[in-house]
This record gives sequence, C-alpha cells and structure tokens, in this order.
Amino acid sequence: MNREEIERLIPHRPPFLWLDEVVEITPTNVYARKYLDPTLDVFSGHYPGFPVLPGVLLCEAALQAGALLIATLEPDHGDRVPVVGRLNNVKFRRMVRPGETLDIRIELTEKIASAWFLRGRTEVDGQTSCTLEFACTLAAPNEAT
Repeated sequence: MNREEIERLIPHRPPFLWLDEVVEITPTNVYARKYLDPTLDVFSGHYPGFPVLPGVLLCEAALQAGALLIATLEPDHGDRVPVVGRLNNVKFRRMVRPGETLDIRIELTEKIASAWFLRGRTEVDGQTSCTLEFACTLAAPNEAT
C-alpha cells in the first residue's frame, strides 16, 4: 500500500503522516515503514548536533499504523476518525536517527464493542526502538475532544 492509499484510509497528512508504505496487512496485523529523511524539521531541534527522533513520534507512527488497521477492518466508518484512549507499557529501547528506516508492527489483540486493543513495536535494522500497548475507538470529529 502506497502513501496515496494510506491517505484514503486515515486522516493524517504531511508533515504529520508517519507512514510511507504498508508492506503487509492482515485482519490482525499491519507492517508499515517510514523513512526518516535527515531534512525533517524535527531533527534540527531535537537535538542540534545530535539529532534523535522524539519517542513520542515513535508512538505516533505506531498509533497511525493502528488507525490504518482499524480503517481496513471498519470500511464503513463514515466520518468517524480513530482516536487513542490509552497508552500503556511504553518502553524506549533504541535511539532512532536521521536517515534510518522505521519498521512499524502492530497487532490487534482484542476488540470489545467499539474499543480496539493493540500492541505495537517499532524497529530499526531489526533492533526494537519502542514497544507499547494502546486502545482506540472511532469518534465523529465533533466528539474527538
């Protein structure tokens, strides 16, 4: 799945779209990638002379991949958008630097009513950079506050 197809499924757009492609998607898993261009503005300020991708953006990439999985499983979601209700057990294990490619793997662990429970992992060159668990639901834009 390319960038255009991703943008049809989730509301995120550059400069805050953290998925470039989807390598594989099943009813319970998604594997996506994001190349971290050294010219991204975030690297000029975090940190000058020692650029590192902020951990919160590793989480955001995982959350967007989760939103993409939900969108494929709920194709008739109307104008509702995925919103995060909870992040648990977030662990950062490796710094992510400019020029690296982030591999994002998400697993749907459970769905209860309108709540989706997911587990995610980001990696660079086979090394885990972040792990997390999160819950999402779909909300109309006027409800997403």
